[in-house]
This record gives sequence, C-alpha cells and structure tokens, in this order.
Amino acid sequence: MASTANGSSSASRAAAVDKGVDFANYFCTYAFLYHQKEMLSDRVRMDAYYNAVFQNKHHFRGKVVLDVGTGSGILAIWCAQAGAKKVYAVEATKMSDHARELVKANNVDDIVEVIEGSMEEVILPEKVDVIISEWMGYFLLRESMFDSVICARDRWLKPDGIMYPSHARMWMAPIRSSLGDQKMNDLECAMNDWYNFVEVTETHYGVNMNVLTKPYHEEHEKYYLKTSLWNNLHPNQVIGTPAIIKEIDCLMATVDEIRDVTSKFSLSINMDRTRLSGFAGWFDVHFRGSMQNPAMHKIELTTAPSVDNTTHWGQQVFLLYPPPRVNEGDRLMISFLMTRSKENHRLMDVEFTYELQHSSGKRLPPVTSKFCIE
Repeated sequence: MASTANGSSSASRAAAVDKGVDFANYFCTYAFLYHQKEMLSDRVRMDAYYNAVFQNKHHFRGKVVLDVGTGSGILAIWCAQAGAKKVYAVEATKMSDHARELVKANNVDDIVEVIEGSMEEVILPEKVDVIISEWMGYFLLRESMFDSVICARDRWLKPDGIMYPSHARMWMAPIRSSLGDQKMNDLECAMNDWYNFVEVTETHYGVNMNVLTKPYHEEHEKYYLKTSLWNNLHPNQVIGTPAIIKEIDCLMATVDEIRDVTSKFSLSINMDRTRLSGFAGWFDVHFRGSMQNPAMHKIELTTAPSVDNTTHWGQQVFLLYPPPRVNEGDRLMISFLMTRSKENHRLMDVEFTYELQHSSGKRLPPVTSKFCIE
C-alpha cells in the first residue's frame, strides 16, 4: 500500500508555497464534479487519451502505472482496462472519494489504488513503468501542474519508463478579432460609470473621490486590456503562419526550464489589408512513447483554432492597443517572455516586444505589451 510523508526533498522545495492558500486558489476547484464533467465532456481531450492508451496497450500490459492528478479516475481505469497490473491514482482533493467509487463500479479496484495526497508527499512502494497525467493548463503551463509530474517522474519513474504524454509544444500566431474594440468599449463604460459615481458622491455626500480615479482606471485597464482572454478562435482569424515558441520533452524537462519561458521568433502575415488585433497562444501534446520503447500509434492532442474540434482549453488571446494595420508579406519579429506571477505561482505574466517590418522594407519602432494569464 502507498502512503504519504513529508520528508522528500521535492516536498521541502515546495514548502515556500502556502499549502492552504494553494488549495483554496487551485486544488479546491477540482474537488467538484461539475468541473470534472467539463473536462470529461471535452471530446478532443478524451479521444486523444483514450486512443493513446488503447492503441498502445503494449506500454500498459503487465506494467505498473502512476496517474498524477487522477481526478475522477478515468485515466487510471483505462490503464487497468488496457492490461496494467497495478495503477497508483494520486489525487490531492476529496475527488479521490468519487474516484474510488468509480474504480469499484468499473470492477478494477483490484488493480487501481486511489491515494489522496499531493504528489510531492506521496510515498509509493515501488517504481513505475509509466506515468500518465492530464496536467495541461491554459496555454499549456498555467496552473504549474507539470511541476508535480516532474516531481513524480524524478522520484518514481524507472530509468526506461514512459511518460504519457511524452512531448508538448507551445504555439503562437497573429490574429484578427473584434474583441479589442469590445474590451475598449467595456473600459470606457466602466470609467463613465466611475465619473458619474464621483459626481454623485460629491454632490450628495460632500466627499470628492477623484483622487481614486487613476488607480480605478489602472485596475480596470489591467482587467480589460492587460489580461489575456480565453477564446475558441475560428481558423480564418489567424492571419499568419504559426510559430513554435517552446518544445518540451516530458522525460527530460526540468522545473527551471518551464519556470521562465523565453523565445525569439518571427511571424509572417499572409492576409492583406487587415488589423493585427493581437496574438493567440495554444499548445499540443504528443503520445510517442520513448526512443527505446516507441508508441505503435502516435497520438496528438491539439488545441489549435478549429472549426469542429474545439476544446475546453481554447486559445489564450493577447490583444494589442492600438491594433496596427498589416498586409500580406509583412513580418513580425517578436521577443516573448512568460514567467510565474509573484502573487500566485499557478498564474502567469507575459511580455511581448514586437517589431513590425512591412513588405516594403520599412520597419516600425518596437512595441512592448504586458499581460496576465489569470
């Protein structure tokens, strides 16, 4: 039987994060069935993991598997159904109670052991052959759950073990969208409401609130204009060739590597006479096995803009103000930085510096924009 303990080096490194605050801000959401249902209803997500497991049964047959962040337990159940001899399903929340019920109801409770506890503290009785996890957040790294997967890998995966998924990539592309106009209008409406509030408060109560106008504006500007937006974009909103800004080998990645993501890349505009409304970021993950033990059937899960295969992750949209005019053949040279928020390590701060070069050769001064992924 597995147990939990507080003595691991990974746990001590994580001690800087207040566990109570972290649970309130992050883990508690996953304790509700409505949230699990949202993820379980994502057919792109479900089909990718289902096909990855059942089209590569040789990776699971007779093997020991660790499911990091099992949630409802469905991945652990699939691993058992694919022939695993033992599955340790680790879940940090009380969703573990539901997972045990589901495991028993599907007659795999002799194989799947559900363990309630954080991955950094759980002690397993043996090393594992496979680690499976659905750890991806918005724009791949929001939520920082991959840290726990890396911890699990370093502590419990055998040297010849396999990660599911095995690889991940972050993408970015230029887009057109009417969202920018909408958000600017929202900000103007919020400020007009504030000005009316200031006038009424002074007229009726004799207190001038105008000294708070600037911080009120800054607060709402951050909310409306400097926070990335969740969206499911149509492919025709992408106005240039997407670029890969980060590739991750899940067998080799370190926490330091994903804590700060930096990239310099260029994007080509392939649509004439339009506005560069901003940038969209998305990700894909791959189930390829390892070089020593490759998958028989390689599976991809992508969150790219799509007409039919939309996901609950969607894309993260970073809007530009004002949006510059662009034409086919123009190029964007971009420096990108994504770091973890100092206030909450599961949220992200993003900074773009982009330079627009028109097809005529004219190059505009660089522009820097900062955003929060919340």
